[in-house]
Amino acid sequence: MGSFIEINDVSRLYYQGDNEIKALDHVSVNITKGEFVALMGPSGSGKTTLLNIIAGIDKQTSGRVTVDGRELGAMTEAELTTWRTRGMGYVFQFYNLIPVLTGYENVELPLLMLPMSKAERHDHVMAALEAVGIVEYSTHFPRQLSGGQEQRIAIARAIVTDATILVADEPTGNLDAESEIEIMELLKELNKNHDKTIIMVTHDASAAAYADRTTKLEKGRLTN
Repeated sequence: MGSFIEINDVSRLYYQGDNEIKALDHVSVNITKGEFVALMGPSGSGKTTLLNIIAGIDKQTSGRVTVDGRELGAMTEAELTTWRTRGMGYVFQFYNLIPVLTGYENVELPLLMLPMSKAERHDHVMAALEAVGIVEYSTHFPRQLSGGQEQRIAIARAIVTDATILVADEPTGNLDAESEIEIMELLKELNKNHDKTIIMVTHDASAAAYADRTTKLEKGRLTN
């Protein structure tokens, strides 16, 4: 099976005054469609930078990023925005839910950018909530939910557009041990039974064990 995501000789440079900082240093890695990959490494190793480049949120300084045959660097901003909305779901460590919106309304947010009727949005939202097993909490506000329940709502929001790729930045980093297991089993189920390609940043070896493969970064370079 060919590569679905191709990272070819990617570097990302930042500057602080006259100092050049290499967040990524000539990184190359390929990810197969349907694969679950964990990115591990110490703080400052470039994991989140690489994740954001794959998600089209950040841009590399040099190199090429190709997803499903499309080179991200060749897209216009409008094309990139549409691609991110439809094809990419992002799961954050701290959930990033809107506190004044219900679970249902939080999940619905990405659909408001798409040409859908209210009925179509409702069907998509309920399907996403059902997929993560949290339909009964759809009318709750974030303050009324546990951390694990908030993360399930956040994952439903990430998959509501039927995105083929999920990128997750420390998705269990703010959870207790029991909730961590539940969320990792959910991600694995989405990977295996819903054909989601998942790239996850984590410091936690027990979370990384759910992935098909672990890739390690240190000082912006792949170490394996």
